[in-house]
Amino acid sequence: MGSVLTYVTAAGLRQRGWTDAMVRELLGEPDVQGRDPRRWSVAPVPLYLLARVEAVERAPEFAACAAVAGPGSAAARAAAHKRREAVLAAIRAEPIRVPVLPGPELERRAVRHRRLTAGDRPGDGGGGGPGPGPAGALVRWQVDYLRHALGRYDTLLDGLFGATGRAEAERLLRRRVYEAIARAYPRLAAECRRRIR
Repeated sequence: MGSVLTYVTAAGLRQRGWTDAMVRELLGEPDVQGRDPRRWSVAPVPLYLLARVEAVERAPEFAACAAVAGPGSAAARAAAHKRREAVLAAIRAEPIRVPVLPGPELERRAVRHRRLTAGDRPGDGGGGGPGPGPAGALVRWQVDYLRHALGRYDTLLDGLFGATGRAEAERLLRRRVYEAIARAYPRLAAECRRRIR
């Protein structure tokens, strides 16, 4: 059974924060000419494939055009609010899966990750042997490594441009990731709580 294609009318695009100029510049020709099911009309109605509209809305060009078109407009504010709420809901609903490794393996990977990202600087424990460096550094490095390993969840922030709810979404995602690490590795919980604060 094939999937059902969903389309958006020009009026629907305006409700999402699009202007006519943005539609011409970013979407171009409609995907199909259809009929408005709500009222009879001889003239065909331009319809745009929803998946294509959403893909363009995630592109930086859309944010730039929306800013020029007047981010203070009611439609632009409504569209930004809708995107923000959808991203926050996705972050809340997404299960955060932390890789569970034996202690020595996590320590080895954390030290290696530290060396790759920070380089071998004298006095930070990054060079020479696999020692933990300054007190507590190994714990911080393990949390750093796990946060890096969970970087794929940052894609949940896609669709938020500029300051439109992005800071709030980043805080929520950071808190959820560190809470998941603390649950998977209780010995790292104090460092995770410190980072959440």
